[in-house]
Amino acid sequence: MFPPERFRVRRANTTKWTEAVLRRTSPVVAWLFLLMLVAISITAGFASANEEKAERWVGTWASSPQLAQPRDLPPAPGFADITLRQVVRVSIGGTKIRVRFSNASGKTALTIASSHVAKAARGAAIQAGTDKLLTFGEQSSVTIPAGALIYSDPLDFDLAPLSDLAVTIHLKGTPEAVTTHSGARATSYLAEGESVSATELPGAQTVEHWYFLNAVDVAARGPSAAVVVLGDSLTDGRSSATNGNGRWPDELARRLHADKHTAHIGVLNEGIGGNRLLHDGLGPNALARLDRDVLTQASVRWLVVLEGVNDIGTCKDGCDEDSTAHEIIGAYRQIILRAHSQNIRVYGATITPFGGSFYATPEAERARQVVNRWIRNSGRFDAVIDFDVVVRDPNDPSNLSPASDSGDHLHPNDAGYKAMGVSVDLRLFRSKSTFRF
Repeated sequence: MFPPERFRVRRANTTKWTEAVLRRTSPVVAWLFLLMLVAISITAGFASANEEKAERWVGTWASSPQLAQPRDLPPAPGFADITLRQVVRVSIGGTKIRVRFSNASGKTALTIASSHVAKAARGAAIQAGTDKLLTFGEQSSVTIPAGALIYSDPLDFDLAPLSDLAVTIHLKGTPEAVTTHSGARATSYLAEGESVSATELPGAQTVEHWYFLNAVDVAARGPSAAVVVLGDSLTDGRSSATNGNGRWPDELARRLHADKHTAHIGVLNEGIGGNRLLHDGLGPNALARLDRDVLTQASVRWLVVLEGVNDIGTCKDGCDEDSTAHEIIGAYRQIILRAHSQNIRVYGATITPFGGSFYATPEAERARQVVNRWIRNSGRFDAVIDFDVVVRDPNDPSNLSPASDSGDHLHPNDAGYKAMGVSVDLRLFRSKSTFRF
């Protein structure tokens, strides 16, 4: 499917135009015209080479911000004079980083009194001698307006691929309405007072959420780029082991790093549990958050879409599953259109089985099949990643296989997520070129 047919046609039409010009001009003019084309080609080649050498920011980790529900808030005393240490597993590495914080859900400003980064050790501990201060406009504190986000200044920091980065901030209070990512599947640590540089945080309380931390970018050269996964709880890793980094995008990141052709590609997990394409849930609907979570991420070249199961599963009490299927397809079309406008390739992932779960009805299964047939056969996506085939029970394709089922018949277990990550064809990410749509 690469390059796209319309790209080939455009190139063919340009060649025909060039031949027509040469036929209609004198030999001298024709030679001058050819020399001009050669000069343009050489100049473009130099420009391309310079772009390859230029340093640019590439996403290595990200999460989708959500409004914290009461159950997502930290224990007392909350964020009043608190040190918060959060650990994230990055994908690609670099020697210079920047960190992004978000107050997307806040109704008032968020002030971070100080923030540090370090190489994570075990639990709340950091590796001695690796702690560094983050600054914002060369200031150690920063105030983020309601609904906004902010990047730190670039920081020289030796960040290894697939390593754990500890980001520690000191807060003296929080805005009205807290920004979180509730399904972190990772432990965060809260200690009273200011101890952002402490190697240990003895007695720290723990939660399994991220707060205000939104992304980490690295400065990279050459063909480095990022793939974003837009998804729901199956991308967010529901039922995977806490601190195990067992989500399927984690497995994809490990495989990309192990392949010399793709080791330069970062993976950004933009999954939100309960997310839907068409309606808000625990987070904004996928169409509403596309700009924020995908199109404005650093150096994105690919997008994988695994969304729709919650639209189908929550279609009850008078909802028409057939209409829902067509609405889902309409949402896919919009995502493809908007991503292509930013020169991003879009890969569609089929919706996995949920037979036996609280979503299961004959009508819901019919809708799933309608959507999956469109994903596989419409040709609208630039490629298809068929997760349905990977985790379904061959003896009962409407169900997850016993080896992949976490037990709720909807979410895979760690083995299922690994199988999904292993199934992705890495050749989808090997091309250095991008195409204009």
